Amino acid sequence: MDPLTSDQSNPHETPEDADHLRFHRAHEHMHHPFGNDAFARRAEAFARFFGTPLFLGSQSVVVLIWMGISLSGLSAFDPYPFILLNLAFSLQAAYAAPLILLAQTRQADRDKATSEADARHREAIAMANQRRQRDAEIHSQQILQLLEQNTQLTEVTKQMSERIEMLTSQMHSHLLTSSEKASTSSN
Repeated sequence: MDPLTSDQSNPHETPEDADHLRFHRAHEHMHHPFGNDAFARRAEAFARFFGTPLFLGSQSVVVLIWMGISLSGLSAFDPYPFILLNLAFSLQAAYAAPLILLAQTRQADRDKATSEADARHREAIAMANQRRQRDAEIHSQQILQLLEQNTQLTEVTKQMSERIEMLTSQMHSHLLTSSEKASTSSN
C-alpha cells in the first residue's frame, strides 16, 4: 500500500476530513519504548526520571545525608571509604544504564520514523501541489479556448445581425417599391 496514492484517492476531501497523522499511524507501535504493559510504562518513567533535576538533587541529598551520618559517628553502618554507598551506586548504574540506553535507542528509532513520515507527508503535499498546478494550467488553457470561441461566435453573430439588418432593409425597400408600383398601376 503506497501512502502517496492510496490516501489521496478522494480529491474532494476537505481539510477537516483529512487524517493529518496518516503517515505517522504506521509507527504508533513505537510510541512506548519498552512496550505497552505496566512494567514497560514504569521502566520508561524510571529511565526518564534519571535525567531530571529532581533525581539529581534528591540523589545528592541522600548521598550527603548518608555521608553525614557515617562521618558524624551517629551510625557506623558504612564507615569512611563508603563501600556500601559505592555498591549502591554500582547497583543503580547496572540497572539505569541499560534502561537509559534502551530509551535513547528507541527514541532515536521514533525520531527516524517520524522524520521519514514527515518526509513522505511533504512529498505527498508536493505531488498534490504539482497535480493542482497542472490542473490549473489545463483549466486556464480551456478558459482561454472558450474565450476565443466566444469571441469568434460574437463576431459571427455580429456579422449575421448586420446581414439580417441589410436583408431586412432590402426587403423593406423592395416591398415599398413593389407596393408603390402596384398603387401607381392601379390608379
